[in-house]
Amino acid sequence: MATDYDAPRRNETDEMGEDSLEELKARRNEAQSAAVDVDETDTAESFELPGADLSGEELTVRVLPKQADEFTCGSCFLVHHRSRLADQRGGMFICRDCAA
Repeated sequence: MATDYDAPRRNETDEMGEDSLEELKARRNEAQSAAVDVDETDTAESFELPGADLSGEELTVRVLPKQADEFTCGSCFLVHHRSRLADQRGGMFICRDCAA
């Protein structure tokens, strides 16, 4: 298709000014359709990958008790090393991430 580069360019505002009232109402109704947004995680769950069946797998994780040089943050409730201690508020230790 040949393009006339010497012709004046039209933008969206030019086109909007020439639309009739009925066309504008139709566009508004189309924009307000009752389409439901689909969450990406919902669509990903419907796909089954070959060899992805992990139902027979068993995870083994060794859980250690809190060490003497660690503390539990009173805000995020994660266990951190003492070097991450930023503040102590009301008897609770606060980590650097939560204090920021």
